[in-house]
Amino acid sequence: MSIWALLQGFGLGASMIIPIGAQNAFVLNQGIKRNHHLTTATICILLDALFISLGIFGGGALLSSNETLLTGVTLGGILFLLFYGALSLSSALRPANAEELSAQKLARGRRAVILGALAVTVLNPHMYLDTVVILGSIGGQFEGHDRIAFAIGTILASFVWFYTISIGAAKLGPTLSKPAVKRGIDLAVAAMMFFIASHLAQQLWSDYALG
Repeated sequence: MSIWALLQGFGLGASMIIPIGAQNAFVLNQGIKRNHHLTTATICILLDALFISLGIFGGGALLSSNETLLTGVTLGGILFLLFYGALSLSSALRPANAEELSAQKLARGRRAVILGALAVTVLNPHMYLDTVVILGSIGGQFEGHDRIAFAIGTILASFVWFYTISIGAAKLGPTLSKPAVKRGIDLAVAAMMFFIASHLAQQLWSDYALG
């Protein structure tokens, strides 16, 4: 097994995972609330591992060649990003006392957290493009044990990153959960979600117009 292929996988995997997105925002928020944050990180890691493996070992070509499937994933992602952005904006504009009541309601058990982690991963079109299509096409160029090493490297990057931000947010929770800081985070997350949704919609419209 090639260490160089593993390091390449780790570096490319990190470059795809680290930029802030729906997954990172959700893991960060669960860490701040200390609401099953390790469960959240674990689910994101396992799903990343699944889709990375599918991409590297053959699924990337299927998704990139199926225009209808890719369009469906993108539309679902746009709707989800708009919904998540609206929730974050609502949280930012909510009065402090209402925010506390909302936080108590949101800390409502493992099942809700699991469903949320599934949503921010499975309904996130960037996840498919990054892990299945891009990493899949690059990893597919390796052969034999090198391909396995590349896959392990990319999955390891997901493991390190999500546990780092989950545990880090939990430790910094008292600071990050202050009303002013929390409001700033929520506004930033809302703006990012709306921006990504707008970018995806423009890209989808351009593809449709050209088609």
